[in-house]
Amino acid sequence: MTTGVRRRMGVEERRQQLIGVALDLFSRRSPDEVSIDEIASAAGISRPLVYHYFPGKLSLYEAALRRAADDLAGRFVEPHEGPLGARLLRVMRRYFDFVDDHGPGFSALMRGGPAVGSSTTNALIDSVRQAAYEQILAHLGVGEPPARLELVVRSWISLAESTALLWLDGRRIPRGELEAQLVNDFAALAAVSAAYDDELTAILRRVLRDEPGDGPFGDLAARLISLASPSS
Repeated sequence: MTTGVRRRMGVEERRQQLIGVALDLFSRRSPDEVSIDEIASAAGISRPLVYHYFPGKLSLYEAALRRAADDLAGRFVEPHEGPLGARLLRVMRRYFDFVDDHGPGFSALMRGGPAVGSSTTNALIDSVRQAAYEQILAHLGVGEPPARLELVVRSWISLAESTALLWLDGRRIPRGELEAQLVNDFAALAAVSAAYDDELTAILRRVLRDEPGDGPFGDLAARLISLASPSS
């Protein structure tokens, strides 16, 4: 008969374990509601040992946030192949997968959690937004965007954040409908801005040239035509 022996973790391995445990707890409840004692218990170690690796809950929260930020930024990475509408829809599905899995933590972060005002926290949130912005520009094939395109993309990223927060407050609209709506919102924002900007018009025409009629953007066009048609 063999006796199980608990393997001693190295410093970095233990830190990563604690980050993972904290992120899991923060995903299920607001970080404000999670104590160091709970984190220690879930990790199977003592409270003082947690403080050996992290000076306080804020530093552990920031470390967990850094891992979550890397994960969320990665949701916007998509091969630059096929119609833009289909690509954005896949991005939105992965984005809402994250929101669904990390609801309380995502909500607390965007609405004001325990690390509000922390320069580290603010920088991590901004890094996700910037990564998303750069990925969308890459999908559009634009290096130096005209001012109105920058406004469209950054406004759309903010819209995705606020939509996700509202959805978490009861999930009254089917998630799939919101994902498709956000893709259509991007097209609508771009189309309105293109009406005032020849450079953006050229970019949009190039992108829409490859869009199928049964794709997200084609669906938007059909819905708008239906709205404009007199009721029978």
